[in-house]
Amino acid sequence: PEPALNGRRVFTPRGKVLGGSSSINGLVHVRGQREDYDEWGVPGWRYADLLPYFKRSEDYSGGANEWHGVGGPICVSELPDRHELCDAFIASAMALGIPRNNDFSGTTQEGTGYYQAAARNGRRCSTAVGYLRPAQRRSNLRVEVNALATQVLFEGKRASGVTFEANGARHEVRAVREVILCAGTINSPQLLQISGIGPRELLAHHGIPLVHDAPGVGEDLQDHFYCRTFWRCNRPITLNDDMLSRWRQAKIGLQYLFHRRGPLAVSAGYAAAFVRTRPDLTRPDAQLYFINFSTAKRGGLLHPFSGFTLSMSQTQVESRGSVRIASPDPHVMPSIRYNYLATPNDRRVMVDGLKLIRRIASTAPLREYVAAEEFPGKRVQTDDDWLAFCREAGDTVFHPTSTCRMGTDARAVVDPQLRVRGLEHLRVVDASVMPAVTSGNINATVIAIAEKSADLIRSAEGAELKSEG
Repeated sequence: PEPALNGRRVFTPRGKVLGGSSSINGLVHVRGQREDYDEWGVPGWRYADLLPYFKRSEDYSGGANEWHGVGGPICVSELPDRHELCDAFIASAMALGIPRNNDFSGTTQEGTGYYQAAARNGRRCSTAVGYLRPAQRRSNLRVEVNALATQVLFEGKRASGVTFEANGARHEVRAVREVILCAGTINSPQLLQISGIGPRELLAHHGIPLVHDAPGVGEDLQDHFYCRTFWRCNRPITLNDDMLSRWRQAKIGLQYLFHRRGPLAVSAGYAAAFVRTRPDLTRPDAQLYFINFSTAKRGGLLHPFSGFTLSMSQTQVESRGSVRIASPDPHVMPSIRYNYLATPNDRRVMVDGLKLIRRIASTAPLREYVAAEEFPGKRVQTDDDWLAFCREAGDTVFHPTSTCRMGTDARAVVDPQLRVRGLEHLRVVDASVMPAVTSGNINATVIAIAEKSADLIRSAEGAELKSEG
């Protein structure tokens, strides 16, 4: 339960599928802000260091330029369709002084416009599609599905293999060189802790033999806190309306089937704004989302009326939480504490961002489409009201990071080469190594981290083979 959210539990789905969360996310492809990486303060991980990997990973439909690459595994495309409500949102944001931005991954992230998507011709381009599928015929690749990693094995301080369960049986695999852990922000620290790497007191409490005392494992959890509002539209042009009509449903299905266009070919929220909630800030501290439908609950049924959603999340987050095992049994989910809204600035950004959403919806041309503010409505007026609303209705936007944080300080879990500090032949390569969550959706960043890690691993193997020779 989250103390700042009135004791509510937060639904935390994971990408338990080939391609991980890139196979279930909202397709949004943004990189964050240059300052995110520069402020990590880790040698070799500034934005200039990562830009070649962002470019190498993508096949951008707009062609190669200073910021984008072509020929990479992940198809990145401009959205093929526009919608008049999205255009109205963008125009209203611009009327309030928010600049137009045609590329959130270009010169600057600040502004309003349409997202780029990790898709091509109406089809998702996950890491399973972009990376795994072309490699599946390799003789040195074996993919186990419906399997659960249960422990990292050690010989002293050296990682020597892993155990996993599949089809009701226990299996053991020995590593010739390294063990590379890519279980994600929730399960990587869980697996390390179960294997004896983590805070001494936590492991002792669960009767787990200590391999290495690493107080930072599972700590420093960050996530973008997210809050949504929804509005009645005075025209039958939303996805709600499309789904209320059998004829429109059929039209949308045929449009996708024959042309790979229409609502089924784009992400749920395809217009956005990255904004500064105070004029004295030097970069955006909030991300606004425009979504052409509305639901009472996230993932629930569409409202039976014309509606759209305006939502927001922080970009830079101060609050930090934790992931700690609840049992030495790998089948038991760990205890996750996001610790949202723990600092005054985190609370201020949410309040100011939601107030800005209301201003945008009250500004022409978007206001011409608004029949009523359905949720939260007129009951919310003061800053205290908005904060109470956040506690009542706020949620995750599914961007957890930093539980195996990279760095050079004593608390860091992995070093700049992503090797677990204090151990040998063990690396972590996933969102958990990010020193702090980046500004916006994290899929592109995780892919760039993986691309860079591949070079680090190849370089280390080359040095090892050279020394052996």
